[in-house]
Amino acid sequence: MTLGLLYDVHGNLPALEAVLADAGDVDSWVLGGDYALFGAWPRETVERLRSLDGRWIRGNGERWTADPSDAPEPVHGAVERCRELLGDELVAELAALPESLTDGGTLYCHGSPVSDIESFFPEPGPGEEELLGGVATGRVVFGHTHLAFAREGPHGVELLNPGSVGMPFDGDPRAAYAVVRDGGEVEHRRVAYDQQAAADAIRERIGAAGELAAKRVERASFGVS
Repeated sequence: MTLGLLYDVHGNLPALEAVLADAGDVDSWVLGGDYALFGAWPRETVERLRSLDGRWIRGNGERWTADPSDAPEPVHGAVERCRELLGDELVAELAALPESLTDGGTLYCHGSPVSDIESFFPEPGPGEEELLGGVATGRVVFGHTHLAFAREGPHGVELLNPGSVGMPFDGDPRAAYAVVRDGGEVEHRRVAYDQQAAADAIRERIGAAGELAAKRVERASFGVS
């Protein structure tokens, strides 16, 4: 059995479709949060994900869409537009998803075991042991930073970020995902799609509030202006 890992789709339906077309060998999925926010197709993306054999967890995007009180001020307009496009019922349903799930020796979360915002980066940094929240063995799968990597963390815990389907931040605009095969072997994958069309659709459907997200999709970078 091959497990696919989909994180940080961000309402980018063309990127998701490109990944699914590439993933013919995947039997089931873990869906790691941030499904709808900032993209041009929030509801359509969630509906497409519902067609998969997948287990879902919540990201900060789902939490912010239900309650933007701790979301950064510059994204409030995009949060409100996403809420309009999803509808209150679906917003509430997504916000009620579990924060994490555990399967064997693997913990799946969005940012880290203790937060959907604080996370790990490709290079080791201070405070990682605290972010593990007591996890001392096995593998932790997470997203949020939109950077695909795998490395060893504190206590030998394997840290695995599949990357972002809809909005990579590593300079490569191709959609990112990962698969885990029997025995635990991990393969990171990238899939090309028309990211310029996806960015243009954000501008069209989200309006001025989506400009930051559109630039991030175009440039595959967090730091845009």
